[in-house]
Amino acid sequence: MTSPIILVVNGPNLNMLGSRQPEVYGRDTLADIETAVRGHAAALGFDIEFRQSNHEGELVTWIQGARGRCAGIVINAGAYTHTSVAILDALLAAEVPAVEVHLSNLHQREEFRRHSYIAKAAKGMICGLGSHGYLLAIDALARLTREARKP
Repeated sequence: MTSPIILVVNGPNLNMLGSRQPEVYGRDTLADIETAVRGHAAALGFDIEFRQSNHEGELVTWIQGARGRCAGIVINAGAYTHTSVAILDALLAAEVPAVEVHLSNLHQREEFRRHSYIAKAAKGMICGLGSHGYLLAIDALARLTREARKP
């Protein structure tokens, strides 16, 4: 029997983690985060598909592909959080639980960063806890998945 899959989707500029504004986003690279997420998810009985793109359409395609195939989605849409109705629509169409993650605390930043289009499709949002937020999102999806299986 195969383990349920959690799709972890990362948006624009997250490939620059570790070197891009470490005072805001921390020193962990995206590869560091992926390693931690894979280990944490495996301990909870999940497989991970970990992806990053700077292209909105590619993110939409990956999210759509989760429908009927993945147990949930962890999404850090980067700047697309504040601009992308297309990603919101893809998350709604995927019909799997999603948890939104942001490394920085959006509410302590510029006003335009305080609005998330994708929040409407997310079960919850974790922000301001750095890379640890990804692990918390995996925990949340594991719990949501267990609760959905209860009779």
